[in-house]
Amino acid sequence: MPAKTPRPAAVKRSTKSKFLPPVRSSQSNGHGVEPDEWWTGPVPHIQTELPGPEARKAISRDRRTSSPSYTRYIPLAVKRGYMSVGEDLDGNRFLDFTAGIAVNNCGHCHPKVVEAIRDQAGKLIHMCGSDYYNEPQAELAGHLCRLWPGKSPTRVFFTNSGAESVEAAFKLARYHTGRQRVIAFLGAFHGRTFGALSLTGSKITQRAHFAPLVPEVEHVPYGDVSYIRDELFKRTVPPDEVAAIFVECLQGEGGYIVPPKKFLPDLRKLCDEHGILLVADEIQSGFGRTGKMFCIEHSNVEPDIMCLAKGIANGLPLGAMIAKETVMDWKQGAHGSTFGGNPVSCRAALASLKLIEDSYMANTRAVGAFLVKELSGFQRDFPSHVGEVRGMGLMIGMDIITDAKTKRPARVLRDKIVDDAFYAGLLLLGCGEATARFCPPLSITREEIATGLGILRQVIRKRCR
Repeated sequence: MPAKTPRPAAVKRSTKSKFLPPVRSSQSNGHGVEPDEWWTGPVPHIQTELPGPEARKAISRDRRTSSPSYTRYIPLAVKRGYMSVGEDLDGNRFLDFTAGIAVNNCGHCHPKVVEAIRDQAGKLIHMCGSDYYNEPQAELAGHLCRLWPGKSPTRVFFTNSGAESVEAAFKLARYHTGRQRVIAFLGAFHGRTFGALSLTGSKITQRAHFAPLVPEVEHVPYGDVSYIRDELFKRTVPPDEVAAIFVECLQGEGGYIVPPKKFLPDLRKLCDEHGILLVADEIQSGFGRTGKMFCIEHSNVEPDIMCLAKGIANGLPLGAMIAKETVMDWKQGAHGSTFGGNPVSCRAALASLKLIEDSYMANTRAVGAFLVKELSGFQRDFPSHVGEVRGMGLMIGMDIITDAKTKRPARVLRDKIVDDAFYAGLLLLGCGEATARFCPPLSITREEIATGLGILRQVIRKRCR
């Protein structure tokens, strides 16, 4: 996509924007300490053209040396962040409904997380967790095992990212079962490394020019167990050769798709019938994002393996692959990681988990219900351009369509709405074919949601009139 031309200063909106509540007000989400003075002003607050002069310099420097593969469609050069607010290099403040793509579940630079990082950084920054022991890694492993959505004893392998967690699960599934074939779903996103990319079925641009990928991976329609049982297993794939089925319990990049209620229970039953491992990808949907610690808990299903990352450490690189103890039977040296289980990242994760369990998971349920209710009003007010609203907790998608009758996806319009929102001070992301996604920090307040939706309403009204 070509570089965007900076827009004129006429997009300023700061004088009429709402103020964020102070962190020690009655609406406090347990942030713990007062932020620096600059956070107490209006948000959004746009005081220059976008991008401003300092941001343009930074973007120009970056473009000379960075990979052209990055998908930076919005010219935002971030200087600092606090909770649901981000500030660029020119002092423009934005309300963030993206949370670093569902990563900063506790908000940007939460004081309790920052405190844990600083404390651990003064003690031990790194020792390879594959070769030595460290206390934060052991403590976090124990905590994750206690959070496992089932009764089975489990073990944890730490990674640096979601893709690495998927790679570890892929390897373990083949190792444990002695089988080679794997099933994934159309629309799925599991990562970009070769094993994870082989499972990904989201966008053709992610797979183009990288063949051959890992063989013996089949993609089937999401939410449809009957297709696997009645078509795949009868025509092309012997079920006793399938090691695992990888599934997102709520599909993320595919469009924030909520599957039918019986989908995961039926998938569990199918796996049990044929000795297949059920691998739950909770990389985006985990850690309170859907109102429960893990999305699979909404279905009362216990997986065999679970892949985690994103919200686990509130912005520090960390991932985990958890498996039933009976499944994680690989021998010493079969897999490892230099940085997985880094003590600083583990301390950040422990602080984040406490915040999520103590207050933010409950906040997600309450504020998420408010968000869905308000977005349903968008359907009524803009029936020709706003389609289905769906999701759980604070993982909500809103389809942008061309007309009410056909509900045909309007990708270009969706992208323009996301773009216009940025210039008005609201950060949004797209997903799927033409879905606007809402994945703000779990700490976000109802007032902040209302402020952001007020901006979005004006953007849609102006764009669709």
